[in-house]
Amino acid sequence: MANKCVKGKTFFGFIQRIYTIFANSTKRWEILKDNLKAWSLKSLCQTRWESRVESVKAIKMQLVDVREALLQAGEKDNDVAIASEATSLVEKELGDFEFLVSTVMWHEVLNHVNIVSKKLQSKDMHLDNAITDINKLIGYFKDYRETGFLKVIDEAKDIAIEMDIDPIFPQKRLIERRKRFDEISSREEVSFTPEENFIVNYFLYIVDQAISSPETRFEQFKEYEKVFGFLFPHNLKGIEDKDLKSSCHRLEKALEFQERSDTDVEELYTELKLFETLETNEFNNPIDVLKFLKELDYFPNASIAYRILLTIPVTVASAERSFSKLKLLKSYLRSTMSQERLSGLAMISIENEILESIDYEELLNQFAIKNAMRASQIVG
Repeated sequence: MANKCVKGKTFFGFIQRIYTIFANSTKRWEILKDNLKAWSLKSLCQTRWESRVESVKAIKMQLVDVREALLQAGEKDNDVAIASEATSLVEKELGDFEFLVSTVMWHEVLNHVNIVSKKLQSKDMHLDNAITDINKLIGYFKDYRETGFLKVIDEAKDIAIEMDIDPIFPQKRLIERRKRFDEISSREEVSFTPEENFIVNYFLYIVDQAISSPETRFEQFKEYEKVFGFLFPHNLKGIEDKDLKSSCHRLEKALEFQERSDTDVEELYTELKLFETLETNEFNNPIDVLKFLKELDYFPNASIAYRILLTIPVTVASAERSFSKLKLLKSYLRSTMSQERLSGLAMISIENEILESIDYEELLNQFAIKNAMRASQIVG
């Protein structure tokens, strides 16, 4: 969203400039720490988009304190260029009502995206819940597109009054392209007020991107829902017979390879109909259904269908974390590490929660017993 809009890139450029001024000097960082009590400033990261949320949050929640820190840095720093830049940021950016509105808007947009992103990356997230959360996020932004700007303006005005800034959009000089003498304009240019220009070319543009981006990136979820949607507990309950049979046929066709499929339509249909008649507790997700089917042990086709459903990844976050962990493990000093050792260290690091529950003394005793038996066999 930020990279597709000139105003968005400019805004985050200002955010990074504020951080850089303080991060490049221990003295200026001490000035920042003396003024900020809650959240420290964060740098933008190209590979970790969540850093944008943290960067905007730290400034939005402490605009008055950040301005004071910049003023002190401009007065006390011996570097003329840094002092001039700090003063310029205070007067032009932090003193601009449009910057305040942008800060409030981006904090609202990124915060909601981040909440859903965190939920999608959780270990207990399932496909049905992921589809529901994505649809809720898209619905929220559609409502925000209609009514969100007024809320943003009200909050920005409160901040502007606190900072003694005029709560109006400044009129900026328009730079017009010079026309040639024989050039005839085929259309009349529409002139906007500064506020209308902000709404049309910035606010609506960003929110439209927030709506279209999830719809485009999660199109595959819609295909999965068409194939596996009838297996979700809330959909399976009360489904009509003809719809259930057609869904079973659709699933068989999706799983078919070289005229063979993992499930049989008639048997899967019969098993699911029998499952509906059982007096069972309310299931919240497919994994609860699969555990129940495994305990009964006479629903083979349904068990296969649910196992395949549960192997569909919601995000690639776990895979990305694995690569990040490998990068930390195989450093320059470990460049000659064997593949077996690297895989073992990676597994230990990734599954550290399981490792903490292991009894090391029992493992050492078993290892010692096996070595003792091996030594006795060699001697014998």
